[in-house]
Parts: sequence; structure tokens; C-alpha cells
Amino acid sequence: MKPGLLFDLDGVILDSMPWHVKAWQEAFSALGLEVPEEAIYLHEGAIELETARKIFEDQGVEPTPEFFREAFRLQKRIFTEKYRHQVRPFPGVDEHLRELKREGRRLALVTSSHREILEEVLPRSLETLFDLIVTGDRVPRRKPHPDPYLAGLSGLGLTREEALAVENAPAGIRSAKSAGLFCIAITTTLPPKYLKEADLVVENHLRLFGVLRNGRDF
Repeated sequence: MKPGLLFDLDGVILDSMPWHVKAWQEAFSALGLEVPEEAIYLHEGAIELETARKIFEDQGVEPTPEFFREAFRLQKRIFTEKYRHQVRPFPGVDEHLRELKREGRRLALVTSSHREILEEVLPRSLETLFDLIVTGDRVPRRKPHPDPYLAGLSGLGLTREEALAVENAPAGIRSAKSAGLFCIAITTTLPPKYLKEADLVVENHLRLFGVLRNGRDF
């Protein structure tokens, strides 16, 4: 049996991270911080008090829960109002996913985004290809904790040996690996040197889906 596949959303299925990063930078700027673009990419899916403290300490700020709530509120509003309409699936992703479905593969989407954001950016035609969708507001702890991928495995009815994960950022890779999954990373948002915790790093979607269909020797 070919393994089930658990995909991250932003930077894997959707070409959305440049727009999320712009929204984060504008939100932080409104709070008096100038956070470098790379720092946001490195903390994708894990900009929270416990996982992104260094971003703010580097700016001379001691973050508080109230600060994070305000940052999240601003980022979500800016993204929704200014950037969500710019988000598109990566070219060819829909055809590749349909081919995997024709093979009988079990597919899950595992994202730190909240459901309301996902519904604004994920085309319905893509959403229906997934057997399960796990969003960040439906698990006790988001990435880099294992909870999202453990929920994905449970929802698909698969063991960790029967599935693999596809990610593009360090927090997602750590989440997948801590759930016991083989993890493939794609370099859509960060160079390979930041993705070394993955089991395999691929340079583009053609290579990714070739590996998913044919194995690592593709």
C-alpha cells in the first residue's frame, strides 16, 4: 500500500506565504517593530509566545500574551483586507492531487491556519480533494508540536508507518518528525540549509510529486 499523504497548506499547496509575511510585517510595524522577512519565514506556522520569543527579544521587546493577541488580530485583518485575493495554488498542484486521488491515496491537509482563513483562500475544488483537513484552531497545540499531525493520522485512520508529511518550514518539519512521520520538505520559501531536519528536501513541485508517485529514486 502506498503511504497516505499529509500536506501543509501555505508554501506547499498555496503560494501564499509572501502575502502572509507582508501582513505580519505590517502588523508588527503598527506595534512599533521592524521584523525581518526571513525571521517570519523561519517561524512560519509558529509565531506564538513560546515558539517565537526570540523574534521580539531581538527587537528589545518582552512579548506578553496581550501583545500576541493584538499582533494576531492585526495580521488577520490586514491579510484578509489587503492580501487574501492575491493567493493562488502553486501551478499544477490541483492536477497532481487529482492524480494521487485516482491512485487511491488518502490525502490530508494539516495547517496552522485557522478554519476561517482557510475558507477564504483555499479553492473549493482543491478542498474537496482532501479526505481530512486539520486546522490550527482544532488542536490543543499548533506546530511545532506533534498535535496537528497526530490528529491527521488519527483522522485518516493511519499509523505513522503508513503515511508521510510534506512541509516547507522548520516548525512544520519538527511537528511532523515529532509525530513520527517521514517528512519531505520543499524549498518554496526557504533554502535547504533551513530544512535539514526533514528526511528529504526537494527543489520544486515537479520533483515533489514525482517522489510522491514513484518513490525517492525519481
